[in-house]
Amino acid sequence: MPAPTPDPMFRLPRRGPILCALAASLILHPSFFILPASAAPAPSAENSIVRVNVTSQKYNFFRPWQKDAPASRRALGAILENNQVLVTAELAANATYIELELPDTGEKTTAQVDAVDYEANLALLSPLAGESSILEGKVPLEIASDPRIGDTLEVWQIQDNGTARITRGELVNAEVASYFLSSSLFLSYQLKASLQYQSGSFTLPVIHEGRLAGLLLGYNSADQISKIVATPIIRHFLKEVRKDKDAYPGFPNLGIAYAQTLDDQLRGFTGLNKDQGGVYITRVLKDSSADQAGLEVGDVLLQLGDYAIDPRGNYDDPLYGKLNLSHIVRGNAYVGDRIPMKILRDGEVVDITATLKRKGASEYLVDPYMFDRGPKFIILGGLIFQELSQPYLQAWGDKWRTQAPFKLIHAQAYQEPYEEEGREKIVFLSRVLRTPTTLGYERLSHLILTQVNGKPVNSLTDLDAALRQPIDGIHHIEFSDFPKIIHVDALEAEQTNAQLQELGIARIKRLD
Repeated sequence: MPAPTPDPMFRLPRRGPILCALAASLILHPSFFILPASAAPAPSAENSIVRVNVTSQKYNFFRPWQKDAPASRRALGAILENNQVLVTAELAANATYIELELPDTGEKTTAQVDAVDYEANLALLSPLAGESSILEGKVPLEIASDPRIGDTLEVWQIQDNGTARITRGELVNAEVASYFLSSSLFLSYQLKASLQYQSGSFTLPVIHEGRLAGLLLGYNSADQISKIVATPIIRHFLKEVRKDKDAYPGFPNLGIAYAQTLDDQLRGFTGLNKDQGGVYITRVLKDSSADQAGLEVGDVLLQLGDYAIDPRGNYDDPLYGKLNLSHIVRGNAYVGDRIPMKILRDGEVVDITATLKRKGASEYLVDPYMFDRGPKFIILGGLIFQELSQPYLQAWGDKWRTQAPFKLIHAQAYQEPYEEEGREKIVFLSRVLRTPTTLGYERLSHLILTQVNGKPVNSLTDLDAALRQPIDGIHHIEFSDFPKIIHVDALEAEQTNAQLQELGIARIKRLD
């Protein structure tokens, strides 16, 4: 996801009537062969990329009413048509200030995010309206044709002195892998090249025959392999943004988890014969494309679109060979497309069709990611309630899967029982501030709510509504685990909230 080469030099004979005639025609008819006064400049590192400086602030998931300290990043963005600049979404995440800077002159202008897709790790920037447009006169990059294995790609950089540095390498592999979010898989390239980072750039444009082929995400110096956002993913993102950036649909997802069918016992259990491929469906996400198509746990997915699926979950891509089946959906299809599937169910091959949709982060029971918005929370007299999200769990660090609270990890991994209960979100008591209202409750934390004041709590909005209806002036708060129920004086909690705000907690709830 070959630029034209220059024509051979036209050679005139050294002597003879042809030369004389041509010379005469040039004298008599000067319009016969006139070069333009100035040829259009070609894309280059000097006139087709721009520095991007970003200041960002993450939200604090342990203290949801505040943000962490500001941080700064810089990168090189690719200049595209309409004075827009392509960068990674990771660079633009939680941005509070974005600035474009010309590498040669240092001239700067403030920018804004026009569109962002955190799953595909792509963002499109443009100068703020009314700001000086330092991109005028620059040469926009076109999007390359999909490069092939063995092609030479160029990584463009700018040195501290403003001059270009180009590193060439060989495209050695294409695979489906995560870019930025571990749960989102997309086509990526691997480039073999000895790369030296210049000026601490966060990401770099990758060029194929004078056109943009990708964005470099990372470099492993040990094996000299760079990981790159692939051309088809960039093309897909830009196509959808340019349709309607205010209603950007994103990339579709099928909404399944599966197991490989290499085990003979599993193959026998499912009824697969020795010549059949396919993968065993272990999970179908609620309201996903697969769910609405009628795919069920226990089915074997044999074919997706025009491609047979092998026992490992791969298909034969005509350009890149064996690729994970997710690229059929995310690389070649769009939201709203209909895609046929062949499945094996109870020993019979069945044809079904899915209308592809995208399930956004906030539509999941547990948000898989959260950027540019703070975590939802309610403080009640020092009791802090939140909606469970993966970023909350990831606040425990790289080993969050083993170090975060076990009950919350289990809820994140096994969401189906909560969905069957009708929950929209999992609301839990995250921690307790020491206040007069919370005496005796200080050690409580990470308890999942079930009811408040006799009302089921299926979202933080439900909790907010239930807290407006105390029973005889007392809030009755029930959990799924010990201590099962606690009681809080409603008037005292309200007074404590006012005191907390005076002490520096600017807001006591966020529901949007």
